[in-house]
Amino acid sequence: MNHRPTILITAGTRPEAIKVAPLIRLLREQNWANVRVLATAQHRELLDQVFRFFAITPDIDLNIMQPGQSLAELTSRLIPAIDKSLETEKPDIVLAQGDTTTVMTTALACFYRRIPFGHIEAGLRTHQRYYPFPEEINRVIVTRLGDLHFAPTPQARENLLRDGVNPEHVSVTGNTVIDALLWASSQSNLPRGYEPTNGRKLILVTAHRRENFGEPLREICNAISDLVEARDVEVVYPVHPNPNVIEITDELLRDVPGVRLVPPLDYPHFVAAMKAAHLILTDSGGVQEEAPSLGKPVLVLRDETERPEGVATGTATLVGPHRDRIVAKALDLLDNPASYARMSQANNPYGDGRASERIAEALKNFLN
Repeated sequence: MNHRPTILITAGTRPEAIKVAPLIRLLREQNWANVRVLATAQHRELLDQVFRFFAITPDIDLNIMQPGQSLAELTSRLIPAIDKSLETEKPDIVLAQGDTTTVMTTALACFYRRIPFGHIEAGLRTHQRYYPFPEEINRVIVTRLGDLHFAPTPQARENLLRDGVNPEHVSVTGNTVIDALLWASSQSNLPRGYEPTNGRKLILVTAHRRENFGEPLREICNAISDLVEARDVEVVYPVHPNPNVIEITDELLRDVPGVRLVPPLDYPHFVAAMKAAHLILTDSGGVQEEAPSLGKPVLVLRDETERPEGVATGTATLVGPHRDRIVAKALDLLDNPASYARMSQANNPYGDGRASERIAEALKNFLN
């Protein structure tokens, strides 16, 4: 390289911060590039918690979050703010992870300025434009705008090739969330307090996706109530701050014995809760990737997933937001050791903890 290139890495939400953090740390250790971090703060407090844990301070903070903002308002505010940062920073390449509005607008702003864009966790698809919403369309748009595509799995690579992406621009890297998880779970100061009492089994729940607002979330909450009534188990449910989630969970679960509704957990607390859990119910993509590395079966509270590898290898089962299916599969895992062993001992298809190394090497080759 004739000069020390500048790599600008953006993040707007907690999952993005978790997944870019190990790459930021690695690139700064290697020190062959000038690494700059831009936080849009699409999720303010949750983003800040993660960066603090990984000892990362953003160089640019757009502080874009406003209460109750629509997707159109968020998009219209992000594009000029990101564009101004691109004009100031003049990066050689920009990276973003995932499928949020931050990622889509970053890719578009880079396209307008003819700045190369690299997409971490590229190639995920449900092939249903409104599920998940708006993430599926964000992913498709970013694929058309991207220059480098870091696919977490061979299946994701195949999705990109079917979309017409040049194979030379695609690298199969694994998912950086496994890098983050393995580092976090090894920390000696990981919080405690999630171990269930009196020999009970702990069920960890996360549910906050837009498509589960309303009646689907009611089904999920009723299933949780059924489980604590049917078996002597404990449930921990970190409740997302969105009012659509808080109102229903408060109504249906606040006074149910055995259910702990808690505020969103910061990353080290969430890792501790996953390690303590017997099984996990979630509509989160990241948790589908993380839990298998800890040997925890995952019941996916969705009817589709852009992460089919977990279902194929047996680490995850699609139960949807359907009360009867959730209860039936959860009881099978609670009562049947053979069913539990099949899921908990399956290999994690999402990575080996070296995704950041592979991305760094691909970046070095591209910038050279």
